[in-house]
Parts: sequence; structure tokens; C-alpha cells
Amino acid sequence: MTSKNKLFFIVAAVLFLVVVAAFQIHKNADDDIIISYIVNPAKQDIQLYWKNDKGEILRSIQNLKTFVESKKAALVFAANAGMYQADNKPLGLFIQNGKTVTPLNTRSGSGNFYMKPNGVFYLTTDDKAVVCETMNFLNNGAIKFATQSGPMLLVDEQIHSAFVKGSSNLNIRNGVGILPNNNIVFAMSKKEINFYDFALYFQKLGCKNALYLDGFVSRMYLPEKKWIQTDGNFGVMIGVVEKKK
Repeated sequence: MTSKNKLFFIVAAVLFLVVVAAFQIHKNADDDIIISYIVNPAKQDIQLYWKNDKGEILRSIQNLKTFVESKKAALVFAANAGMYQADNKPLGLFIQNGKTVTPLNTRSGSGNFYMKPNGVFYLTTDDKAVVCETMNFLNNGAIKFATQSGPMLLVDEQIHSAFVKGSSNLNIRNGVGILPNNNIVFAMSKKEINFYDFALYFQKLGCKNALYLDGFVSRMYLPEKKWIQTDGNFGVMIGVVEKKK
């Protein structure tokens, strides 16, 4: 190998290491700010929960965990799943096991939920996950679970036009997006973050659409990452369970 070729390979190797290091630093930076969990809806049991068998609102992740365990299952992941009213009733659409519990909310109003476009996260009977704008939602009878919230974080890969880069509107936030391989990613900020940066996280993952679920009240239960929050006073919650062996 000539000295010229040696120099070329050395330069190429150094550039490669710089790119890898930069990626790792960026990845670690995101990990310090946001905790996330990826779900394969075709292989994992993911559901939306609101009440127990007695008709009592579950409210907290601890109550959800106890309820799941009473069914001889283990709670693998949980998070709050959208905005709710003072009585813990869903503010927007809620479909559970194919039944529409509360209807689609197309009204206008103040607050994050009504920041248009808002949207719906739903699961079909053939285990496909979708995030779409409220105005594009259509119940064709094949929807197993659905929850409505707002605003949309990403619409067709683009960050919501109302979000401002560098905004000082900071808060804890959680949301959901659909990855290019059709898996679901749930994410919650560990620290206060603005809407733009939170949406950017989903955009970097390659999500086409992503939906904001809620703000400072948000909690996540993810024992595999040693993130265990079991409190809360919620409406609908998301849970991923495994049958106990």
C-alpha cells in the first residue's frame, strides 16, 4: 500500500470515528432528556384501560398494575393516554374493545387538546397502529382501541406549524408516534421540554405522524429501564402486559 493510500484510509477511519462519536453523543443526550418504549403491536398485548371490572375508574398506574396482576398477567409498560375531564372521563374519543365509550370531539376551545390539528391514536382489530388527524379519523368498525388528544406533534413528517424553536414554554410531556416499521414508540420527557424539541425527537426517529398525549401530569411505568412511576390520577391509560408463566 502506498503512503498516499495509507493516508486516505487513515483520514477515512478518523472521519468514521468522528461520525460514530457524534451520533453516540447525540443519542446519549436524547436519552438524558427523554425515556421511550417501543411496542410491536403484532406481537405484544397492548390495550387501553379506564375502569376495572366493578366499573371503578382505575386512575393510577398502581391501580392498573394491581388490576392486570389480578388477571394473572404482568404489567410491562404503562403511561397515561390522553387528556381527560375533572371527573376522569376522556375529553375526546375513547374506544375500548371495539365499543365507543366517548365520541370523537370536534369542538373548538382553548388549551392543548384543542390546538388544531389534534388527533387520534388507534389500534385496529388486525393489530395495526395508526396516528392520524382528528378530521381524517373514520371508524370503519375494525378499530379495537382509540384515544384522542392534541395537538398533533408531527403531520406528514412535519413539525406542527404552531411550535416555535427555542420556545420557553417548557413542561413535562408525553406522546406517541408510529415508526417506519409500523411499531409504536411512546416517549416522555424526563425534564421540562418545549413542544418543538419534543416533536423533533419523534421526527428524528422517522415517525410520519406523532400525537401529544399530555403534559406535567404525565407518568410512565417502565421497569426494564428502571423507570417506575405508579402514581397519577388519570383518565385512560395505555398498558402492555405479558401473561405470567
